[in-house]
Amino acid sequence: MATTANLRSRRSIAQLHALAGVEREIRAQDSHNRRKYLREFNEAFRRYDSLLDSQSVQRALHSADVVLIGDYHAFAGAQRYAASVIEQRSLTGDRPVVLGVETIFARDQHILDEWWRREIDETELRQRIRFDLDWGYDWNPFYELLRSARDHGEAIYGLDCMPRENLRKIGARDRHAAAKLAEIRERHPEAVILVLFGESHLAPGHLPLVLQKQMPGAKILTVLQNIDALYWRAAGERVDKVEAVRVNDDVVCVFNATPLEKYESYRLCLDQWSRCDTGPDFAPTIYNLIDSLAAFLEINRYSPHNGTQPKFLVDMLPEVHGNPSDAMLRRLLSRKGISDQQLKAMLANVEDRGSSYLPQLNAFCIRQFQMMHAAEDATRFLHHACRGLPDRLTVKRAGDEENVNCPTALTTDRFYTRVVEDAVAYFGSRVLYPSRPAPEAEHSSALSRAACEKAAQIAVRSDEKKFECIARDFGYRIGSHMYAAYLAGKVKPAGLRRLFLVHLDQPGMARKVCTAVIARLRSACPALRA
Repeated sequence: MATTANLRSRRSIAQLHALAGVEREIRAQDSHNRRKYLREFNEAFRRYDSLLDSQSVQRALHSADVVLIGDYHAFAGAQRYAASVIEQRSLTGDRPVVLGVETIFARDQHILDEWWRREIDETELRQRIRFDLDWGYDWNPFYELLRSARDHGEAIYGLDCMPRENLRKIGARDRHAAAKLAEIRERHPEAVILVLFGESHLAPGHLPLVLQKQMPGAKILTVLQNIDALYWRAAGERVDKVEAVRVNDDVVCVFNATPLEKYESYRLCLDQWSRCDTGPDFAPTIYNLIDSLAAFLEINRYSPHNGTQPKFLVDMLPEVHGNPSDAMLRRLLSRKGISDQQLKAMLANVEDRGSSYLPQLNAFCIRQFQMMHAAEDATRFLHHACRGLPDRLTVKRAGDEENVNCPTALTTDRFYTRVVEDAVAYFGSRVLYPSRPAPEAEHSSALSRAACEKAAQIAVRSDEKKFECIARDFGYRIGSHMYAAYLAGKVKPAGLRRLFLVHLDQPGMARKVCTAVIARLRSACPALRA
């Protein structure tokens, strides 16, 4: 009679031989497996308690409030298994089903919602969530998962945040995902939440531990797929096929592929990526500018609370459209109720500057990268984000209470809001791009409360183009003096962060802020008082 060791060896020897070559090739291109976070996962699951059949797995799934399904991203069968779990779990009818996925950033939830409501098609969804650029694995099995969730579930949520490529930040991503799942549970208290997340996140001390602290009363089940050590151990069992094993009370592992099949799929992905030849991807550059300015202002991108920090800045990062067509921009902007006049102005802005941040869409449109303009627009985004992206869902501006029926009315509140926004934008652009020229010198002395009041009176009696020009001129001058005061040590990053966080949409607030900034600059710079 064959011993357990003999069974394991005979069942595994050919696979292990083939697998050795694949692993050598993978290690040559991907050295991440040596990282502590991944070692902790690989060392966590070495043994199991018992064998399970498919009915036992279904009973375990049925008893859980949250199911964490491990995803080996390169293996299509991993996503298809998750889709089958959604369908099977929904058929019982006892609880609604909600899906959460690592593949989609939480910042792109609005795009996912548009697809859920069938406002956009598969192609636009794939493009706008930057699936091929930011994820890069096979689209079809993931889209099958999304369709299954839309057909059988109550909602779908993106759970991830940047940066994916930096393993030193991977713990922050776990904490972020746990906080998002806690929000989902509050939003869908009766639902069972199915989560597809990278398998390395599911080590006992990683996401499951953080999530248990966020949801102390929830029954959380981890479902692993095709873990190597468990597969090789199960190869010694005296049954023809092991469907699943129970690792402990909270963890099971299902087998729907061999390790060789799994790693070959990853090797093919690496080969495909090495042959990829596409145009420039501007998104990493924009996100790096935003990240650098946030670090300068001592902003915690992962803060779960509003106050001295914006809440989850990582979830507000903008879409970045490289070389978008006018037709695409018109289609995106038309959904937000943008007038033809505003649309023409925005398109002209993109054409003149090479790029532009559109707060109505929370998106960057870039046709030609110019550092000065990109740095200014990155600052504009961060200013909007710190205030809660007030313009994402509406084109209403601060001060519009005076003209409810005319959202583009030229009001004094709107003028001061523009001045503060332009001052902050110019200051941030100088921080990120110190080579930017200062505004014309002859205007530098005209900085006082009286001068600003006079400019406001002229602006509100002008047309839209002149209104914006006057506000920008005054704002840039204030921003230039802010930068000079910062270089002189008169202004600290913490104080500037407070300026970013002020809610300018409150009536009269922008004027108060503008007046206070001018007074502070005049006291810090004797030349302005001359």
